[in-house]
Amino acid sequence: MNLRQKIVQEIQKHGPIPFSRYMEMCLYDPEFGYYSRNVEVFGKAGDFYTSSDVHAVFGRLLARQFEEMWRVSGSPAEIEVLELGPGRGLFAQDVLDWSEKKFPDFFQSVRYSLIEGSRTLRERLRTTLSQHLATGKAMLLEAGEPESEKERTGAGGSEEGAGSSVLSRSLDPEIPLIVFANEFFDALPVEVVSSEGTLRVGAQDDDFVEEWGTTTPAEFDFLDRYGVHSESGDRTEVGLVAQRWISRVAKSLQKGFVLAIDYGYTREEQLAGRHLGTVMAYRQHSASANPYEAPGEQDITAHVNFTALGGAAEAGGMLSHKLRTQSQFLLGIGENNQFADAFEECRLPQERAKVALQLKHLVTPAGMGETFHVMVASKGIDAEDVERLSGLSFGK
Repeated sequence: MNLRQKIVQEIQKHGPIPFSRYMEMCLYDPEFGYYSRNVEVFGKAGDFYTSSDVHAVFGRLLARQFEEMWRVSGSPAEIEVLELGPGRGLFAQDVLDWSEKKFPDFFQSVRYSLIEGSRTLRERLRTTLSQHLATGKAMLLEAGEPESEKERTGAGGSEEGAGSSVLSRSLDPEIPLIVFANEFFDALPVEVVSSEGTLRVGAQDDDFVEEWGTTTPAEFDFLDRYGVHSESGDRTEVGLVAQRWISRVAKSLQKGFVLAIDYGYTREEQLAGRHLGTVMAYRQHSASANPYEAPGEQDITAHVNFTALGGAAEAGGMLSHKLRTQSQFLLGIGENNQFADAFEECRLPQERAKVALQLKHLVTPAGMGETFHVMVASKGIDAEDVERLSGLSFGK
């Protein structure tokens, strides 16, 4: 049996399934899901790049920002960085290695925790971070992911269901916490809503067909607060699973930060008619609008509604700060030392030129700089101190 057959079998047994369930099975099915298969999905040989695939400077700059957050938190004896969806662990490795070299006091205080739902990627993490795991500086939290299918998909249940429970942590709840999520929220299952209702996926033989069901009160409420109600022919996404994740994070955090980097939009942009129908599939660095073509063999994503994420964070007692582009954020961190974190190991002009091109890809509009946005939310820390963080200060 392959994944297509497994999904069709579920549809035949239970009837058309929510698009969120289809997306969840495509990405996270334990046997056939995209992130569960033993293949290389990242980097040049895979289907897409993350910022950590471009150059180690991404992790080095964020290490500098984490160290600032530690100081703004009062330079506590202990602080935890908790990364959601760390993939192969390249970012965590870059942060820890650079912190040990450049920020020894912060490195002494930090415990780096990782929550990764894919068994295959957990094995990669154990290899990549073997040294830091062996010393206890890093810890892999296998139990931190949602514990049931209902939690992962948000099927049934309420906004206060298990998906809003407290996240697993390495350190005690009163220890300051920085939750980091890079391209995590775009890969969470979403509902798709149009003027015809909420999308359901049915099957005819081995082909998937789209049907429309009744839109739930929770979906209507999401659109009322954070999105737009679709007009004829338009589609929009409802990220209830992302909301539950942010609620869990806020409940887990007595003092600290959330730092989320992803491609996405605000409600104001949707009201202007942008970012409608953002579900996309990626395979071998090619984009497709057809999520049904190769289930389990292509990545499926949806743009992140940052207005909704910020609203959920604030509902959990956090303060959501002004959204920045990745370009603004990284330039703010790097401008004081002219990006020495990137060029320190360059010995030849050719090496410096190559790194300059990689850095350009991270910060310019032609690369990732304007496509990706950065959301920072805080709790228990003076708002003015947070606004002075270098990542939030570019252009001031």
